[in-house]
Amino acid sequence: MTSVEPTGEMREILQRGLYFDELEVGSRYLHRPGRTATEADNVLFSSLTMNTQALHLDAAFSEGEPFGQRLMNSMWTLSTMVGASVSQITQGTLVAQLGLTDIAFPAPVFHGDTLYTDTEILSKRPSSSRPGQGIVTMRHTGRNQQGVVVATATRTALMWFAPDDAVQDAAADTGGRHDG
Repeated sequence: MTSVEPTGEMREILQRGLYFDELEVGSRYLHRPGRTATEADNVLFSSLTMNTQALHLDAAFSEGEPFGQRLMNSMWTLSTMVGASVSQITQGTLVAQLGLTDIAFPAPVFHGDTLYTDTEILSKRPSSSRPGQGIVTMRHTGRNQQGVVVATATRTALMWFAPDDAVQDAAADTGGRHDG
């Protein structure tokens, strides 16, 4: 993306996630657009991951089970939830994913459902052993098109601090204010 400065010069803006210093505890990021789950997603994901669970692949079997139809693979739901957050939070600013905990699937996802994800920043602290990096804990929540929570996961990630020039650019873009 580019923009034209008042001087007539073209300014280039690189799409990226947020640096450690730009994340605020208590903020909630809404990741849009959502992702509509398809039968092809379910069959491909289940097959690629060698998950032969009949609840994902066998329509006749699933009709006789409690939900009456095939369920989306819960690992697809988890992966899609995390993936939805990348462009807004971690693209180019993540050092490493450290762990996922407290994963829950309180309601099923079916073919044709749309998964909407939001991420809340729970905590953050500078790394004691890795200068220029910090540890961020966030909670991903997935909801279907009716707003029903279908999945939650707590994720811990090692994130880069902003380079000095990025901090100054962010401050300039917000009228000199930089919360970090």
